[in-house]
Amino acid sequence: MTGNHYAIEAEGLVKRYGETRALDGVDLAVPPGRLLGVLGPNGAGKTTAVRVLATLLTPDAGRASVLGFDVTGQAHQVRSLIGLTGQYAAVDEMLTGVENLVMIGRLLGLSRREARGRATALLERFDLSDAGGRAAKTYSGGMRRRLDLAASLVGSPQVLFLDEPTTGLDPRSRTELWGVVRGLMADGVTVLLTTQYLEEADQLADDIVVFDHGKVIASGTSDELKATTGAQVLEVRPMAGHQVPVVSEVVEEIVGEVPEVSGGRLTVAVRDPAVVPAVVRRLDDLGIVASELTLRKSSLDEVFLALTGHRAEEPVKDDEEAYA
Repeated sequence: MTGNHYAIEAEGLVKRYGETRALDGVDLAVPPGRLLGVLGPNGAGKTTAVRVLATLLTPDAGRASVLGFDVTGQAHQVRSLIGLTGQYAAVDEMLTGVENLVMIGRLLGLSRREARGRATALLERFDLSDAGGRAAKTYSGGMRRRLDLAASLVGSPQVLFLDEPTTGLDPRSRTELWGVVRGLMADGVTVLLTTQYLEEADQLADDIVVFDHGKVIASGTSDELKATTGAQVLEVRPMAGHQVPVVSEVVEEIVGEVPEVSGGRLTVAVRDPAVVPAVVRRLDDLGIVASELTLRKSSLDEVFLALTGHRAEEPVKDDEEAYA
């Protein structure tokens, strides 16, 4: 490794698919031992960026390095230092958990004994020891994802790319995988995590970048991004559901914005917290009791909507997957 301050660094990355720029001048910098969350909808360029950084694609312009090694000119060195888990489990379903990990260990040059020892340790770490002798096709979705992640760690990578690793998982399995990722971070592994799940980035990421149409449109910590909207969020739920229209009129009049209504709760961006007591007084004058009235920071989902004009789960056009 050269004397580089960043474990992952990219400058001006461009990748074209026909007339589409899947990457359009992307800059990234991840210090060692930190987790960078890359947010964006399908088609925003997240997967293309991971493939370039993992040496699976060659950029059309710009440069990138991992642990000081150029991803184009020193791809072999980069591959020896990284692990990659994609959106879909890549394990062999006909092999057992142990056989999958031993096979990868052997391909990486470990002796049979070393590969089996590594497999045993990883299965234990990922709470898969009891299932190690079963074919991977019998595993649940969450178990397969954990086995896939274990497979990416057989070579003890210093940098790990996780490309939407929790896609399709139920909430419990997603939470379990978050625990595994936190353990890797505690071990000092540098992680780049792409996700559409705003909560996932909020829970795990030290720093976040937001992709849209192949560009980085915002970056910072979760709190820094939430502060970019310049607003907090007022939530009001009247005790009586039939009073929602009246509360909506009150909020719109005082705040100056039409609130969103969902499930009996009204939500509106507030730039001046002083309006909250005014809302409370007006509701009290009208004899309206609120079962819920809170002022909170903007969520990452609301930040994403403010930045892009659409929510993170809405795919942008010209998904790069069609060109990759």
